[in-house]
Amino acid sequence: MQRPLTKSSPIPTQSNLFHSELFSQLDVKDPLIQLANTINWTVFDDAFEQHYSQDNGRPSKPIRLMVGLLLLNS
Repeated sequence: MQRPLTKSSPIPTQSNLFHSELFSQLDVKDPLIQLANTINWTVFDDAFEQHYSQDNGRPSKPIRLMVGLLLLNS
């Protein structure tokens, strides 16, 4: 059974009270943040897209989240 694909979404440009507060607390020099900014996430979206269906089951977690967790785990 395939689940709907949730593609990575770009960071919204619309201001958000909670997002801006969190973003200001992050250290942009942190190696994990720098790594996340250098990865081409659309490559993973395209690679895993064939394993998901848009009209069957509960929406999946974003591909970026799943790949990011796998990278942290290794």
